[in-house]
Amino acid sequence: MNDNLIIKTLRIRPFSYLMLAEFFSQFSMNLFIFALLLVVFGVSNSSVAVSGVVLAFTLPSIFFGILAGVLVDRWDKKNVLLWTNILRAIIVFPLLVLYKDLVIVYLLTFTVSLVTQFFIPAETPMIPLLVDKKLLLSANALFGMGIYASIFLAYASSGAILYLVGRANIFLLLTVIFLLAAFFTSLIKYSNGKNEKMEIDVKSLSFRQEIKDVIDIISKTKSLYHALFSLTLAQILILVIAVIGPGYAKQVLSINIESFPLLFVTPAIIGLALGAVIIGSYFHKVSKSLLTKFGMFLLGIAIVLLPYGSKVESREIIQDINLFLPQLFRINVLHIMVFLAFVLGFATAFVFVPANTILQEETTDELRGKMYGVLNSLVGVLSILPVILVGGLADIFGVKSVITFVGLVVLVLAFIRTFVTDRE
Repeated sequence: MNDNLIIKTLRIRPFSYLMLAEFFSQFSMNLFIFALLLVVFGVSNSSVAVSGVVLAFTLPSIFFGILAGVLVDRWDKKNVLLWTNILRAIIVFPLLVLYKDLVIVYLLTFTVSLVTQFFIPAETPMIPLLVDKKLLLSANALFGMGIYASIFLAYASSGAILYLVGRANIFLLLTVIFLLAAFFTSLIKYSNGKNEKMEIDVKSLSFRQEIKDVIDIISKTKSLYHALFSLTLAQILILVIAVIGPGYAKQVLSINIESFPLLFVTPAIIGLALGAVIIGSYFHKVSKSLLTKFGMFLLGIAIVLLPYGSKVESREIIQDINLFLPQLFRINVLHIMVFLAFVLGFATAFVFVPANTILQEETTDELRGKMYGVLNSLVGVLSILPVILVGGLADIFGVKSVITFVGLVVLVLAFIRTFVTDRE
C-alpha cells in the first residue's frame, strides 16, 4: 500500500543513517549561522559587522558552487559527506577562543561555507544510491522534512543554547555535533555498482567542458530546467520572507519581532511535514511536474494573502463566527497568519519534494553533483538582488505592498510555467 512507502523507506538502514547524518549536519550548520550572527552582534554591537558574516557565507556559493559540483561527481559522495563534516568540525573549533577577533571570524566563516559547497552537491544526490527508484519520492519527502526541521530547531533554539552554554562553548558544541554527523555518515554502506552505468568518463574531461556539458543538458531537458527553476524560486522566497519577516511582524501583525519566528516558522514546518508525508505516501503516480506547478500557484496565493489578514478578520461572516467562539479561539489576524504560514509550508513541500525527485531520476550519478552545484550557485547569484531590494522597497512602499508584489510575481511565474513554456 502507498501509505506504507514512508515506513518502508525508513527501514532502509543506509538511508536512515543518511537521514541522521543530514539532520545533525544541517542542525549544526544552521545553528552555527544563527549563533554566529548573535555572537558577532554581541561582540561588536554593529549591524555592519553582522552583514559581514552574511557576506562571508554567501560568496563561496557564487564563486565555487558549480566547481564544487564538478569535483564531487568525480569523488565518492559518502567520503565527501564524511570529510566535509570532519573539516567543518576542525574549522569551527578555534572559534572557542578566537570568536572576538572579527577578521578571524570572517575568514573561518568563509572557509566553513566553502567546505559546505562540497557538502551540498553530495548530500541529496546520495539518495538514489541508497533507495530504489520507486521510493525516491518518499525518500525526498523524508529528507525535506529533516532539512526544514533542522533549520527550524536551530533557529528556534540558537538563542537559548547560546544563553545556556555561552559564546565560547557553543563552538565546542558545534564541533561535537559536526563529528556526530560524520559518525553516522561513516555507517552508510552501499554498493558501488550503481556508479558503473556512467555514460561518459568525467575524469577525462576538463572542468570547463564538464560545466558546459551540464549547462547544455539543462538547457535541452525541459524537466530539468523546470525543476531547477522551481527549487531556486522556493529557496529565494524563503530568504525574501526572512528579510521582510520582522517588518511584517511589526507593521502588519503588531507583535514582538522576537515572537515572529516561532509563530510563523512552526506552522510552516508543520505544513511542510504534512505535505511531504502526503506526497510521499499517495502521489507516486501523479506527474511530478504537475505537483510542482500546484505548489508554485499555492505559494503565490498564500504570499499574496499574507498582508490582508485584517481584511479577512473584518468580514461579516468571520465576525458572525466569532460571536459563537470563546474569546481565546476567536479568529483574528494572527490566526490567519498562522494558517497562511501552514499553507506556505505545505506548498513548499509540493515544490521541494517532486523537483528534487525529478533531478535525481533524470540524471546519472556523474551528473547529479553538478546539478546541485548549479542549483547552489543559482540561489547564491539570484538571491542577492531580491534580498537587497525587498528591505529597501519595504521601507519606501511598505511591507504590505512588497509582500503583495512578491506573491503576484510568483503567480505570474507559475502561470508562465504552466500555460506558456510547457506548451512550447
